[in-house]
Amino acid sequence: MRYCKWAAPACLAIAFTASTAPTARAHGYAGDRFFPPTITTDDPFAVDELALPTVSYFVNPADDGSPKTRETDISFEFDKEIFPRFALGVSNTYIFQKPDGERAITGWDNVELTAKYELWLSEPHEAIVSVGVKGDIGGSGRKTIADSFSTITPTFFFGKGFGDLPDSAGAFQPFAVTGTIGQSFPTSSEAANTLEWGFAVEYSLPYLQQHVRDIGLPEPFKNMIPLVEFSFSTDENRATRGITTGTINPGVLWETEYFQLGAEALIPVNGRTGPHVGAAVQMWIFIDDLFPKIFGHPVFGG
Repeated sequence: MRYCKWAAPACLAIAFTASTAPTARAHGYAGDRFFPPTITTDDPFAVDELALPTVSYFVNPADDGSPKTRETDISFEFDKEIFPRFALGVSNTYIFQKPDGERAITGWDNVELTAKYELWLSEPHEAIVSVGVKGDIGGSGRKTIADSFSTITPTFFFGKGFGDLPDSAGAFQPFAVTGTIGQSFPTSSEAANTLEWGFAVEYSLPYLQQHVRDIGLPEPFKNMIPLVEFSFSTDENRATRGITTGTINPGVLWETEYFQLGAEALIPVNGRTGPHVGAAVQMWIFIDDLFPKIFGHPVFGG
């Protein structure tokens, strides 16, 4: 019942989304620059968003007597703008773990709540800076899957497009960078504080076609955004102090009027992260454009 309680709002959102006909344009703009939501590092915009689903597969290494474990995660995320430039979000992940030589373990991870505020946005410079906080609610997931303690992570977000470069550097104007830096504070004295950091380097073919030079790319390539994401975590104390784990994730995003599809490889940066390359796929539904009477504007003060 506890897991159903957290899953119910997501199921209602899914049903509502699926039952309404689409008409469309995308969100997340700074000037002419569309910053797409990315798979492993959060984007800096406080807007209405729905990621449904995100599916990833990864092999976790053997550690401290525990066997190597194959893990498949299926997750959702829903964000809603409450006040202008301020949004609240909820996300959760259903986890399938299969340790070598042992029975599979499945269940919901802890619920994660987020708050994000856009501090500054420059349309001419295609730049944005935001701040926020993420809260992992201890004990809200299955005991064999999730931590019993909570973790609070204040986070800094940024995004910068390079469309303000001179025309002589037009080939570089489609580039953009987004990133996050977060400091975690677990409520358990046995858990390490960690620095959560990452960034994404993107090259927008739609931006190239529409704002730099139309080179005649055909479908579906003219709506693709190749990118590489870097997602890392560095332990700051306890027995694992100074240890960094993470992945480098090359992939591509495909934009449509109604949704975004993305796929990335998950390449471990070291043996402590994992022994094999994993994969992730994701679908974002542009609910702010599909249902403009309900989404795409703040609840208060819009």
